[in-house]
Amino acid sequence: MDPVAALEEIAFLLERDRASAFKSKAFRRAAEAVRGLDADDIAARLRDGRLKRMAGIGDSTFTVIAQAVDGAVPDRLAALRAEAGLSPTGAVEGLRAELRGDLHSHTDWSDGTTSLEVMARAGAALGLEYLAITDHSPSLRVANGLSAERLAEQLQLLADVQARVSDIRLLAGIEVDILLDGSLDQTPEMFARLDVVVASVHSKLRMERREMTERMLRAIADPHMNVLGHCTGRLVEGSRGTRPQSTFDAEEVFAACAEHDVAVEINSRPERQDPPDDLIQVALEAGCLFSIDSDSHAPGHLSFLELGAARAMANGVPAERIVTTWPVDRLLEWTGGGR
Repeated sequence: MDPVAALEEIAFLLERDRASAFKSKAFRRAAEAVRGLDADDIAARLRDGRLKRMAGIGDSTFTVIAQAVDGAVPDRLAALRAEAGLSPTGAVEGLRAELRGDLHSHTDWSDGTTSLEVMARAGAALGLEYLAITDHSPSLRVANGLSAERLAEQLQLLADVQARVSDIRLLAGIEVDILLDGSLDQTPEMFARLDVVVASVHSKLRMERREMTERMLRAIADPHMNVLGHCTGRLVEGSRGTRPQSTFDAEEVFAACAEHDVAVEINSRPERQDPPDDLIQVALEAGCLFSIDSDSHAPGHLSFLELGAARAMANGVPAERIVTTWPVDRLLEWTGGGR
C-alpha cells in the first residue's frame, strides 16, 4: 500500500472523529516527510534505520509506513476504517465493485493536499478506470479557485501526468461555483476544453427557499453542466462542525436535472452524506441519473466511494442509473466534453 495515502487517510479519519489536531497533524507531517521518496528509497531507509531518524517520523507513523511498505493495510488504518464503517482491508464488493470512476476530486491546485500525479496514482491503485480532476473555480477564493489562466496551465499538466500514468484515464474537469444569479463561474472557452463539469453551491447557503430554487434551476439549464454537486451543502459531522441543509424545491430541481440530463451527485464524504436519503428518493422518482463521487481532497479520501455506494444501495439506486458505473467512452458521450 502507498504509505503516503495510508498516512493521509489516517489523518483524515482522525479529524473526522474529532481527534486532537496534534494526532492528525503528526500523520500529515509524516506524509510530507516521505512524499518525495520512491518505494525503493523508503524500503532502504527502513532497513538501515534512516527512516526512523527522519524529521517528522515518530513511532506510530514509522509503524504505519513499515506495514504499508510490506504490502499490508496498516493496523491503525484498518481499525479506523472499521470504526468508520468502511472495509478494514479496503475490499471492494457490492455496488462499489461496479464503480469504474470518480467525477469529483481536488488537488493542491485548489484546496487539496496533494499533487495531481499523486491523486492519479492513488486512483489507479484503487482500481479506478478514470478520475476527473475538478479543482475549484475562481469565485471560491478561500479554496484557491482556478482562474481561466490557471485552469489552462493545469490542463497542460494533466496531459503531462497522463503521459506518465497510463493505467488510469484522467478527465479534465472543474467543480464550478453556482453563482448567486445561477450562472457558472468559468468562461465558455474553458468549459469547451473540459470533459466534466460538476456545479455546486458554496455561498449564501441559507438563501430563501424560492431564491435558492431559481438559482439552481438556472444553473441546471446551462448546457455545460453535467453533475449537481452536494446539493444541500449540509455537514452532519466532522472537524468543521455541523451545518443545516439548504432549502429548495427538490421536486422542481430534480425534475430539471432529469430534463437536462444532469446527474445528481451522491457525495461520499462522511461529513456530508449529501443528498439526505429522502432527497435521493425524490431524485429517483424524478428519473434522475446519479454520480457517486468521493469529493476527495487527499489520496486516502478516494476510499470513501465505498460509503457513497453503500448509501446508493440502501436507497435502491439502480447501477445503470449511476454514471460512474459506465465505461469511459459512454461517460464522455454523455458529458459531451463541454457540449
